[in-house]
Amino acid sequence: MAQLAAMSRKPMLRVISTASAIDRNHLARMTFGDHDLERQIMRMFARQAYLLIERMRESEPYAMASLAHTLKGSAVGIGATEVASAAAAVERAATTGMVGSRSALARLVMALDEACAEIEEILQAY
Repeated sequence: MAQLAAMSRKPMLRVISTASAIDRNHLARMTFGDHDLERQIMRMFARQAYLLIERMRESEPYAMASLAHTLKGSAVGIGATEVASAAAAVERAATTGMVGSRSALARLVMALDEACAEIEEILQAY
């Protein structure tokens, strides 16, 4: 009882949640824990993703939707859920001809930048 009373007088540290752009557990499951494969896949994702973004910027809506769909699948594969969600939004906007496809693309680029920055940190830590 004395310990409980002492604990209640101690200041509690507030844990600040920082969401990760890459779900490392998902990536490990997808690569069966093979760290070399993880590195290869992350490098390939970052290269492919920016190429797809450049093509989306120059594309008509139907092509943009197809490219966004491709990026969405790649993002799901490595556990980049925010990128996948943003790519899905671009795909929907481009498919339906919504005028928001360019703003959705801007959100996708922001999510991708965060994911690629985290990928760079992960790769440097290996």
